[in-house]
Amino acid sequence: MYFEKTWRWFGCKDSITLGDLKQIGVEGIVTALYDVKPGELWTINGIKEIKDKIEKDGFRWSVVESLPVSEEIKLNTEKSREHIENFKQSLINLGNCGINTVCYNFMPVLDWVRTDIHYLDEDGTETMLFDLVAFAVFDMFILKRPNAEKNYSPEVCLEAKREFEKMEANEKEKLTSTILVYTQRFINSAISDNGNFLDSFSEAVDKYSKIDKNILKEHFSIFINEVVPVAEKCGIKLCIHPDDPAFPLLGLPRIASTIEDFEWIFSQNKSVVNGLTFCAGSLASNKNNDLVEFLGRFSSKIYFAHIRNIQFLNETRFYESGHLKGSVDIFKVMRLLFKELQRRKRKGQNDIQLPIRVDHGKIMLDDFYRESNPGYPLIGRLKGFAEISGIISGIENETESESGDKIQPNGIR
Repeated sequence: MYFEKTWRWFGCKDSITLGDLKQIGVEGIVTALYDVKPGELWTINGIKEIKDKIEKDGFRWSVVESLPVSEEIKLNTEKSREHIENFKQSLINLGNCGINTVCYNFMPVLDWVRTDIHYLDEDGTETMLFDLVAFAVFDMFILKRPNAEKNYSPEVCLEAKREFEKMEANEKEKLTSTILVYTQRFINSAISDNGNFLDSFSEAVDKYSKIDKNILKEHFSIFINEVVPVAEKCGIKLCIHPDDPAFPLLGLPRIASTIEDFEWIFSQNKSVVNGLTFCAGSLASNKNNDLVEFLGRFSSKIYFAHIRNIQFLNETRFYESGHLKGSVDIFKVMRLLFKELQRRKRKGQNDIQLPIRVDHGKIMLDDFYRESNPGYPLIGRLKGFAEISGIISGIENETESESGDKIQPNGIR
């Protein structure tokens, strides 16, 4: 088949077992060494331990998500050289273990941002929401970042002030914990999950006070040109994940948000291994991004895809709306990805099977009684998995009918 249907699994501590995933119809696993801190080495023994568990249940470790890029690398500190060397050796170790796709991101401090992880949708499900006004409340009045108001429109600043004045202490604490702890602690974040996490976060942001977008781009260029030659030798595709959301926050620079950003990223090293994780929801969070145009320009660089959807409530608020309902035409996205894979097949490329995973899911049914990381419930993702699987079957069967190109059981045409 052209698409490899994968699932993000958080290791042995995940409440969802590999046995569960076998029943669902998952084909590949997306995971990482979650106990290894950013900048530290991924050892062969550590990699093999997880890989052996995955293969014992009949899966393959399809994608590493993520091999974290440390803040030291992004800041180009004295420790950056040591951390880049560890990243390179980790790639070598992954390649020696037969793993060939690595997702990473270059977002400063915060890996991703939501302001409410229990937003109640009209159908009774819970999902995640980003509200720029709520984020401005945190930034301006809780974090009290100097000159934060300069990063928001006068209308957002005024509304944020009104909201803050109405908030109770527990509401302020909940907002802070959502942004800094609940959405970050399971992804090897730079944020320390301790009693002083607001202070440590403020210190982490302050380190970027003299780092603008151009300087961060310089640091990325150093990084990518160091690691690409190693990835080439190991047969590994590097897939940068878009910023989430795809616009600047906290006055921090972001370099992977727009078409222009990715044109620049791919210009820094033209190697085929310098690739992209296509995340529909992250890219769609920036209303200036046209996903059809994006796929038209960069589909040949996509080696991994996250399929999810968002719905805008107004100009400053969006929520994760389920996989088929929302601002993104998921069917069109899947058709365009499929056409790219057909192109690769015609060209005789060996990367004609694209790992995709249903990204995030709404909390529904038994999910309300299960432990899960924000965005990663079982039933909500299973619903999305079934929906996207149906789209894939429809597209492939439509193509088979038009071409008479019968799909064999092993996926070879």
